[in-house]
Amino acid sequence: MTGRRRLGLVAAAATLLAAAPLSAIFETWTWLMQCILAVGLVAGAAVLTRTLRFPTWAQALGMVVVLLLTLTWMFPSGEELLSLIPSPATFEHFGALFSDAGNDTRSYGVPVPDREGLLFVAVLGIGAVAVAVDLLTVVARRPALAGLPMLAIYSVPVAVYVDSVPVLPFIVGATGFLWLLVADNVDRVRRFGRRFTGDGRDVDVWEPSPLAAAGRRLAVIGVATAVLLPLIVPGLNTGLLNSLTQVGSGTGAGGPGSGGSGRINLFASLSGQLNQAQVTNYVRVTTTEPDPFYLRFGVADVLTSDGFSNRAPNGRPLSQGLGDPRQSAASAEAQYRQYRAEVEITNDFGQSLAPVYATTIDTDGLDGAWSYDPNTQVVYSNRTTTKGKKYSFDYLRAKYTPAELRTAPALARDNPLRTQFTTVPDDAKVDKLVGDLTRSEDTEYDKIMAIYRYFSRDNGFSYSLQTADPKAGASAITAFLAGKAGYCQQYAAAMAWMVRKAGIPARVAFGFTRGSTRDGNAYILTNRNAHAWTEAYLDGFGWVPFDATPAAAVVGSTRSDWAPDTDAVEAPSPTSSASLAPGANPSAAPGAANRPDRDLNAGGLDANDPANRSGSSTRALLTVAIIALVLALLAVPALRRILVRRRRHAATAPKVTAVAAATGPAPPGSRDIVVTTEAVRAREDAHAAWDELVDTMVDYRVPVDPTETPRHTAQRLVREADLTDGPAESAALLGRAEERARYARQPLQGGELTVALQQVRKGLAKTATRRTRLTAIVLPPSVMLRWRMGAGDVSARWMSGLSRGRDLLVRFSPRRLLAGRAR
Repeated sequence: MTGRRRLGLVAAAATLLAAAPLSAIFETWTWLMQCILAVGLVAGAAVLTRTLRFPTWAQALGMVVVLLLTLTWMFPSGEELLSLIPSPATFEHFGALFSDAGNDTRSYGVPVPDREGLLFVAVLGIGAVAVAVDLLTVVARRPALAGLPMLAIYSVPVAVYVDSVPVLPFIVGATGFLWLLVADNVDRVRRFGRRFTGDGRDVDVWEPSPLAAAGRRLAVIGVATAVLLPLIVPGLNTGLLNSLTQVGSGTGAGGPGSGGSGRINLFASLSGQLNQAQVTNYVRVTTTEPDPFYLRFGVADVLTSDGFSNRAPNGRPLSQGLGDPRQSAASAEAQYRQYRAEVEITNDFGQSLAPVYATTIDTDGLDGAWSYDPNTQVVYSNRTTTKGKKYSFDYLRAKYTPAELRTAPALARDNPLRTQFTTVPDDAKVDKLVGDLTRSEDTEYDKIMAIYRYFSRDNGFSYSLQTADPKAGASAITAFLAGKAGYCQQYAAAMAWMVRKAGIPARVAFGFTRGSTRDGNAYILTNRNAHAWTEAYLDGFGWVPFDATPAAAVVGSTRSDWAPDTDAVEAPSPTSSASLAPGANPSAAPGAANRPDRDLNAGGLDANDPANRSGSSTRALLTVAIIALVLALLAVPALRRILVRRRRHAATAPKVTAVAAATGPAPPGSRDIVVTTEAVRAREDAHAAWDELVDTMVDYRVPVDPTETPRHTAQRLVREADLTDGPAESAALLGRAEERARYARQPLQGGELTVALQQVRKGLAKTATRRTRLTAIVLPPSVMLRWRMGAGDVSARWMSGLSRGRDLLVRFSPRRLLAGRAR
């Protein structure tokens, strides 16, 4: 097989390796099997056309045609000729697949199922990249440029994963790109001829050479640095390589699962386990509302047998307005009051959903990257996260009474809300339970309350972070309703399921409880305040919240007039001898302050906690130290340049003449030759000044030609740098001084070389661009050039030593020792 055909196969394999990041997008490996087949057929077409010596355009056309036939075979419309040749209906089908893919990207979160539109786009994209990589590598012989389409594949998970992308696919893709570069290098060497060592020994192209070994080591070091550096340096652990744990949606007391990751998975599971974790501050919120409800950021309304999950939000930019429900017929019966809140997100909480109170009508502080979904009342972004954000917003708080909610009529069976948000999986036990609870209730609100009151301590329900696994043949919701122990996700999902079964639209909302830690007028919300609750839709009032989780176990929980605490005990009368617990709020839920399992400080970190201050101080000192170290490293080249300039002190100040004349009479007929320290120092001054001038020219991007005489170099400097007056005369003086020091019997003495250097430097700075001036100060090219040349020399000596050591080992043979012993 010739080198071009072999290189084409390597290009195809490298393309498949570069497609590894798509493994984070799809749930299964169907896309990989289809891409392997498509890329393999494209590579086969390339090998065939090159074997038949087709021209370049025919090779490209052949690969494109094979890709088109492959797509037609994999994604047929049913009207193809011979099931392979595309027809007009085929291209219409491809267009429909593109539309389906666009809709799927808005409806599904990663990882996505095997949707035909998404698979079509994946195979088409990878196949097109394979064609581009083959042409750039084999035809254009530019394998480095082939990395651009390969990098485009990696941009897909980077765009989808707002906070993190997987690490392993990056390494696999980088390995494929390095393989492509090595294969191209080997092919070039083979086409040129055979390699020989310094002693004339013929070696194969795959045998190691010092230059190739250095290149491979640099490549490995580069990939390792790209992977490890963001994991080591604080502040660089976001974006490309930050592997965030997908945590649970949280509980009032238990925290959001693994804790501290700052990302909350919007999945209301009906089974599982939630582990407690360390407390981490997430949100600081200040509101003008005296008794705020929950801060929300997400909604899950897709129900399966395992629980509720969220769909991708879809809305309009915040700049187009959020709307006012007071002008909507859907909430015409609700009574609203307007408030304003300010939110500050910590760097530990970064996700694409912004926490806001329900019924937000205006925002301030969020840029154009944020949008608003009016259906879910969610503020979201596809391009940035909430990490470190500060913003404010106006919102409406609706106050209902049970009597008002009982006036809500039932939705028509063909109402879109009822059609979409009342579908549930079949479960006979749940259906029977809902029927028994709601049989005697007449209004929608009373049906909801019958289900809500069922999740009470009187019926055996309790809060627990650990739940029993479903028994064989039992569903997750049946297991939860039988065990009657769980956390907020399960209570919210179970109630929403049962409300839907009663024919009322319901969904699960995610956010934070009010919190129990205060900092002045602000609430400090932590990972332990993350919470989930149920929202039910009542005609004329909109989405009304109900929290069925036991209030005593949820840090910062609150209840409403229309959904009171079902586990509350009657509070003692003011005349009773019993007194409230110290620090208890008389307006809190009755009995909550006296519960032994109620920990008001478990919800967040105390601002005066010494451990918290110590940890914050340590992180601050570490950050300052790293910043100082980086600045110090950046200042090393400039400092080195200053020290070199000072070391050339012979050219920085005029010297006092010191004459040491030769003693004794001169021989007859000989010329008087006087050697003085003045002449020696003058030559040294001129050489030092010239070295400084050459470095200055390098710093200001003026070319230096070592074959020119000093006078010609000075004249060219004046001409190319547009020096005039004093700087031009100073450059000429330095050129004459160096020329006299090199070639004349007597060097130039008495010249103000220091002043001349300063004049030339000022003249160059005056005519140079701002970027050149800044580079000359911060990263002097003269210093960087010396370091690169020094590093190259050290590397060459090191590789030469390793090569000599290897040759000695190769030449050494144990048979010689055995032969010597035999004698």
